[in-house]
Amino acid sequence: MTATAARATRRKNDEAAKGLTIARVFTTKGVHPYDEVEWDRRDVVQTNWKTGESVFEQHGVEFPSSWSVNASTIVTTKYFRGALGTPQREDSLKTLIDRVVKTYAKAGKEYGYFATDEDAEIFEHEITWMLLNQYFSFNSPVWFNVGTPSPQQVSACFILSVDDSMDSILNWYKEEGFIFKGGSGAGLNLSRIRSSKELLSSGGTASGPVSFMRGADASAGTIKSGGATRRAAKMVVLDVDHPDIEEFIDTKAREEDKIRALRDAGFDMDLGGKDITSVQYQNANNSVRVNDEFMTAVEAGGTFGLRARSDGSIIEEVDARKLFTKIAKAAWECADPGIQYDDTINDWHTNPVTGPITASNPCSEYMSLDNSSCNLASLNLLKFLKADGTFDSELFVKAVELIITAMDISICFADFPTESIGETTRNFRQLGIGYANLGALLMAMGKGYDTEGGRSTAAAITSIMTGTSYRRSAELAGIVGTYNGYKVNADAHQRVMRKHQAANDDLRVLPDDKALHAVATREWDQVVKLGAKNGFRNAQASVLAPTGTIGFMMDCDTTGVEPDFSLVKFKKLVGGGSMQIVNQTIPRALKRLGYESEEIDAIVEFIGSNGHVIGAPGLAAEHYEVFDTAMGQRAIKPMGHVRMMAAVQPFLSGAISKTVNLPETATIEEIEDVYMQGWKLGLKALAVYRDNCKVGQPLSDGKKETKTEAKPAAEPEVRIEYRPKRTRLPKSRMSRTTSFAVSGAEGYMTSSAYDDGRLGEVFLKLGKQGSTLAGVMDAFSIAVSIGLQYGVPLESFVQKFTNLKFEPAGMTDDPDIRIAQSFMDYIFR
Repeated sequence: MTATAARATRRKNDEAAKGLTIARVFTTKGVHPYDEVEWDRRDVVQTNWKTGESVFEQHGVEFPSSWSVNASTIVTTKYFRGALGTPQREDSLKTLIDRVVKTYAKAGKEYGYFATDEDAEIFEHEITWMLLNQYFSFNSPVWFNVGTPSPQQVSACFILSVDDSMDSILNWYKEEGFIFKGGSGAGLNLSRIRSSKELLSSGGTASGPVSFMRGADASAGTIKSGGATRRAAKMVVLDVDHPDIEEFIDTKAREEDKIRALRDAGFDMDLGGKDITSVQYQNANNSVRVNDEFMTAVEAGGTFGLRARSDGSIIEEVDARKLFTKIAKAAWECADPGIQYDDTINDWHTNPVTGPITASNPCSEYMSLDNSSCNLASLNLLKFLKADGTFDSELFVKAVELIITAMDISICFADFPTESIGETTRNFRQLGIGYANLGALLMAMGKGYDTEGGRSTAAAITSIMTGTSYRRSAELAGIVGTYNGYKVNADAHQRVMRKHQAANDDLRVLPDDKALHAVATREWDQVVKLGAKNGFRNAQASVLAPTGTIGFMMDCDTTGVEPDFSLVKFKKLVGGGSMQIVNQTIPRALKRLGYESEEIDAIVEFIGSNGHVIGAPGLAAEHYEVFDTAMGQRAIKPMGHVRMMAAVQPFLSGAISKTVNLPETATIEEIEDVYMQGWKLGLKALAVYRDNCKVGQPLSDGKKETKTEAKPAAEPEVRIEYRPKRTRLPKSRMSRTTSFAVSGAEGYMTSSAYDDGRLGEVFLKLGKQGSTLAGVMDAFSIAVSIGLQYGVPLESFVQKFTNLKFEPAGMTDDPDIRIAQSFMDYIFR
């Protein structure tokens, strides 16, 4: 029989058999994927980066020789199951992949996903090949649990609910504990709980949601996610109209002040430090949920009503702009709270008849119904970059088809921490496919992250991913049925599909992305057509997750939708030690931009020595933007991050887990602008991080010099070195002199400002010329003035110098500040 006749016969049989026909794309018939790669045995040793002592050792583990030491260390320490030193301990990547993939293939056959056993085998081989070659990864709970004797928890993201009753609050603590134990994270909205400004039925005053957050936070800090593998993750959301919203906003900022005070007193308050557990609210991300009414009031400078939880009546009117500034100020101080845009989120909701979306998972990418969950998987985009520098969209489509199929199969056999979560997830079958390495991909293609070209490519790829996912979901609906909640939500679901399609039609791509856009358009046309015929298997399909641990597993240079953090990194070596390397995407980018080998070598050498591209020999200035990073001398501006998020958001079912990085010198007003623009550009959620705003900062881009070689750590430690620039005042500037008296001692303060009104200089005159007091005040004034000109926020000086106590102290001649503890206290108040 000829090959053509064989295909025709098989197609006829497939039409008779209800199930998917899986074609080989990555694999070769008769050759197992494991036989296509070289393997080696290596020792995995993990050390404490502070003390250098060994905290984990497993010898002779088996991995492909192409996998880095970092990748094999992550997999060995995080995902291999079984007690060390026992026969049950996994010691090969083959064992791990087989444990997971064979479970998926078996379930797919049992639940009728495949037309024939041969299709099931091809599916197993294709998924195995992609995992083996680091083309994608499932989320961590899959690796923790699938194929083990423990419950088969596959979802990384959970959304819970809590009502205004003690039973419900205690149940919330219990449910979160079970979720953390299974290796996942949970979020919920506490806005149903009465505020501390409302009465109980007994006549007493309610505790308010913030007080109940303490118990949940302590529980999360005690239970490590996955038993002993990583920290628990949780999200707490509060609506902006809740009467306790101001207390909620200040919660983590106050704790960060405590951390600084304890650190200065000699306690170990670093990330993971032994004393950090003595402060509260450190195990959750906090977000304020704002609606269009509030944001409009902020723009207009109007008032906004805080509403009682019991009857919805307004119990307090606040200045919307001041409340918005309070949110930004707290985020400036400690990176919390983030912000979620309620009306935008629910406008893209496929299941509004069932209920609204009120919260998200800890990283804010999964947004769906209460008491639901989502399993994630992420593709490594750099793997789809062809030798000619173009993106292989058709291979990407095939990969997405296979992965979405696997993700949906997992819901069939998955276990869930509570019956209510299991019921909702099985009824709505939410999935979260996404990607990593976008920043590295764009750089390798010679495109800047904060450019029209970069955003055009990112939007087109995201559109292909979600369009393909929903098209496969519609195909699965025709084979194994729609999700149970589809019928009552069919109109809403199809409306959202048309919104995605319209966004794709409106996408304006650059000429070299037209081929990508054509593929996306083809996929969305099929989504709408097949969805109208079959319905959909899944209520949601895509999100952009942070891809932290699995990003290391795939040897990604960048995580999620993030740009590269820095141009120079440190690579671990087999047998110990590390070496500094320039990002491997840089030579690819330079080649793509047309540079010759000798020029590339010189530029790479310069970057290795300097950590940046400014002044690199032979590098054209117009190409600098290609090498912009999250931190460093050419750091991407905050709005560059926001614009990238806005480019891809219309092509996602859920939202984006992404941090908008800001330099240490960023102002509260800049954070306000980021949050406002996020709303205007149609984002669903946004979080910011101002460099060094927290005592325990997990990632940076420099290193300290040491006399002896440091022992290797499981994950490279990176530190940021930031060098501010001084902005001097103009020769002629506006100044104001104020006289004052504290406890009878008189003085004068002269303050000068920049043209935009920012304070840039302070001079104090106290005591007689030549006296010790006058000299100390002159030196102090010079120090403060230089600090202001180098960008130290005035708020930092105010925070440090108010309430200082020393003589003279007492009554002042200022009607607004009647008593001062000292000259310093008076001046900075």
